[in-house]
Amino acid sequence: MKRITLLFLAATLLFTGQAFAKTYGNGISEGESTAISRILDAPDEYLGKIVRVEGLIIEVCAKRGCWIYVAGDRPNEKIQVKVTDGEIVFPMSATGRVGIIEGIVDEVKLSREELIKYQQHLAEEKGKPFDPASIDEGTRFIRLIGLGAEINE
Repeated sequence: MKRITLLFLAATLLFTGQAFAKTYGNGISEGESTAISRILDAPDEYLGKIVRVEGLIIEVCAKRGCWIYVAGDRPNEKIQVKVTDGEIVFPMSATGRVGIIEGIVDEVKLSREELIKYQQHLAEEKGKPFDPASIDEGTRFIRLIGLGAEINE
């Protein structure tokens, strides 16, 4: 009987995932998540609003843990979640784990020169080469300013 109870408890925890989630920052509030594709398809509707997204964490800032990329619900789609350095630190072990993240939808507009500096910075962090000639013009990208998260352990 004791073994059945333990198996039931373990199965419940496995399927809910709640017992294995670590909270970062302010955590997350109850409610529905917004699909990343909806945010990226109509960013102006979401700018400045707090949203909750869920997805696979595909990359973590290797230097400070100050940002993560969360895979979208469509192939080859992702959104960056940027946090204030030191306030929230995402561990490298979050890569490959599912997260629920809450944040404010934000836009970043970069001129060509700013984009070159940003891409050079990312390449240096990753130890990869970068060719400034590969950048033709500036860009606008949508990200979340992270307020809190729960990441399955």
